[in-house]
Amino acid sequence: MPLSRSLSVTSLNGLPQWDDEELPYQDLLLFEVAWEVANKVGGIYTVIQTKAKITADEWGDNYFLMGPYYEQNVRTQVEICDPPNAVFRKAIDVLQSQGCQVYFGRWLIDGSPYVILFDIGSAAWNLDRWKGEFWEASNVGIPFSDREANDALIFGSLTSWFLKEVSDQYQDKPNLIAHFHEWQSGTGLVLCRYKNLPVATIFTTHATLLGRYLCAANVDFYNRLDQFDIDREAGEREIYHRYCMERAAVHCAHVFTTVSQITGIEAEHMLKRKPDVITPNGLNIKKFSAVHEFQNLHAMYKSRIQEFVRGHFYGHLDFNLEKTLYFFIAGRYEYSNKGADIFLEALSRLNFLLRVHRSDVTVVVFFIMPTKTNNFNVETLKGQAVRKQLWDTAHSVKEKFGKKLYDALLRGEIPDLNKILDRDDVTVMKRAIFSTQRQSLPPVTTHNMVDDSKDPILNTVRRIVLFNGRTDRVKVIVHPEFLSSTSPLLPLDYEEFVRAVTWESFLHL
Repeated sequence: MPLSRSLSVTSLNGLPQWDDEELPYQDLLLFEVAWEVANKVGGIYTVIQTKAKITADEWGDNYFLMGPYYEQNVRTQVEICDPPNAVFRKAIDVLQSQGCQVYFGRWLIDGSPYVILFDIGSAAWNLDRWKGEFWEASNVGIPFSDREANDALIFGSLTSWFLKEVSDQYQDKPNLIAHFHEWQSGTGLVLCRYKNLPVATIFTTHATLLGRYLCAANVDFYNRLDQFDIDREAGEREIYHRYCMERAAVHCAHVFTTVSQITGIEAEHMLKRKPDVITPNGLNIKKFSAVHEFQNLHAMYKSRIQEFVRGHFYGHLDFNLEKTLYFFIAGRYEYSNKGADIFLEALSRLNFLLRVHRSDVTVVVFFIMPTKTNNFNVETLKGQAVRKQLWDTAHSVKEKFGKKLYDALLRGEIPDLNKILDRDDVTVMKRAIFSTQRQSLPPVTTHNMVDDSKDPILNTVRRIVLFNGRTDRVKVIVHPEFLSSTSPLLPLDYEEFVRAVTWESFLHL
């Protein structure tokens, strides 16, 4: 849903209003602010990435995304370029003259929107002063020990400072709209209102902060929404200051939105404000409208998954890949909130039923949830190396076989297929077969995880005994990093991976 369409239903506290179909984009600048702009941390990254193209198409060069600068992300996702006008150049120069590094560029995703990225570390020396300013604005104090909250305050201070520099130069027109996502960017909204900037503000929560913590604690959350002592619950979990940061942003926003009706009810109880608009997350339907194109892409990306599976399960590949279903769970590593606990229990029961009924269907399940790792699992890398070696061997033998067959046909002969391969070819193939032998089971995880003895997913896998044995009809692969098309293991982006697994899963369901 384009942001512009949601603005027509709510007054922006005296700021200009236009009819839904007559909104003069040339007189508006839209800034979208989130911690996950060009910074893959969780699901909000995917939300912003997938909606960027339609927003950029509608708003053109008047649409800007704002996020934190991380060098490793910028190297692969952002093309640094000059700002489109002198106003932005001057605003950046002002911040940089005070030692705060700002980067402007194009985010290399569909739509290629402009991005403005702030280097948190370069501005950290302002933290104490900005804490004082935020206290004056909201009476919310932030402890020095909470690194994430401190970074969020620095990020918010930089975004509000940048918007002030831009608004001071533009004055009356164009009008500015700033859309903030989640509590990490909310301090910027609070400071915009505290400084009386001429900026229409929108705040979107995708799930309340305290709600996440309560759900993770396995409480009967939705049935007890009206019974929680909010301040006590936040205090006991040592997130009271974060809760206050989020609540301040919600109440300072001109327009408050959530992404679902149930989140709206949650926000009304947790944050004490009813959403003005519900803006559901959704898909860009045009990408999935041509069925034949979807099928072609599905087949191409599915073959990459199958190649990975061939390598990962080498020596134990006694199941039919054409009768294999692929399922996955992906996102921020929140074991209970994301339903990984229920999913694993269901997989254990499914594995039992498939074995009892001697089914020839195999289910391969991916857990794509990032956590701390040391590097790729050696056994996983070896599997892909063995697969490639087998492919090269088969290709070499095939070429020799094809040449001999071709020469025989040119002579008008039907070759003796039992003699067309010489002893060397047979030896090479036998060596290739021997290389697929392994003494261990295929690994459950693709990476070496830090302190895996305390990992909730792996501990549950141990408890339900899903170790990728030969008799298991459900195979588990934990991929503790986000997907990337540049990965040496599974070279697929998230959207490509979804295309690969959803089509046939949908057909079988």
